[in-house]
Amino acid sequence: MEVILDCFFEQYFTELERSSLLSRSKRRQLVDYFNTVIAGCSAGEECDPQNACKRAVSSAIEYHRQHKDSNGAICLMGKYHNVLYLAVKISFDWNLRDTELISQLLNEIYMCEKTFERIFVGAIFGPTAPHFIAGWKSDFKDREENVRALVYFLDHATNASLQFTEGLRFIDVPMEACGHATPLRVVIQVGAPDILLILLRFGATVSSEKISTSSIETILDRLKEYENERIYPFTLVACLKFILRSIPSIHLPLQTLLLNDELMLNKKYANWTSSQILSDKYSCLIEDSLIPESRCGLQPPELKHLARCIIRERLYNNYKLPYGIQELHLPEDMQNYIDLQID
Repeated sequence: MEVILDCFFEQYFTELERSSLLSRSKRRQLVDYFNTVIAGCSAGEECDPQNACKRAVSSAIEYHRQHKDSNGAICLMGKYHNVLYLAVKISFDWNLRDTELISQLLNEIYMCEKTFERIFVGAIFGPTAPHFIAGWKSDFKDREENVRALVYFLDHATNASLQFTEGLRFIDVPMEACGHATPLRVVIQVGAPDILLILLRFGATVSSEKISTSSIETILDRLKEYENERIYPFTLVACLKFILRSIPSIHLPLQTLLLNDELMLNKKYANWTSSQILSDKYSCLIEDSLIPESRCGLQPPELKHLARCIIRERLYNNYKLPYGIQELHLPEDMQNYIDLQID
């Protein structure tokens, strides 16, 4: 198999135009070629298809590294970089279980792009929209496959305990084409509760010092736009509901709450706590029961909910979300509660 792969990269791939892999159809053609080689060699050599897939992915990574090293450790981009996305699709198609190799693949992508938006955008926006957002069409055939691919790479990144710049995990790396917003915040802006639940289950950060703006503030401000009509979009309400399952209670720094109300700092809000300001600024959402009193400081959070948050925090710190919940040997209903499936 190595002979076939070497001939492919040294002869055929070398002749391709630099921009050839920008075309999704061309990438699909080459993925089909690799899949045929993997299937044929695994049958002919009577070896595990996983091993054949691993060799194909390793060859793509090595090709990228060689050309990057030959250019002073600066990626040549074009086909020399996009070959990594052939490896992305091949890995998913064969459900490659080599976490170490998948980690190498993700690191190669990050070192050149500083983002994983090409893996995320298809799941968030669908397979066609990404071309208009990032100039890149998803390699996965439909939204369902994009979502499954996203979960596949989230799972491997978690199992490998991957961290990138400033300690960010794969799930929190900003998307450049979306104003450097985190995937979680982009999902909230789009209003996709199904994808939001997936991200939260894997431990996506709602707010922290590493992320400039709070995702919870984004959704509260969007819902506040409907305070006059008091008719709120279902998708936004569902997003808020899922987020409230994942955090002990809403807490926004005073400087965040007063960002656009600096003149009020010395007047109405001068001696108020953040909970009081939150209750006043988003009073309509509290009155309409979108924000429970136990999540905004008016009442203490339920002990059951706090226990869920603590358990999830421990699992997150040990890179065990969400599948580590099943290792706790708890009743199924309790596992679903900790996994944010029910409330």
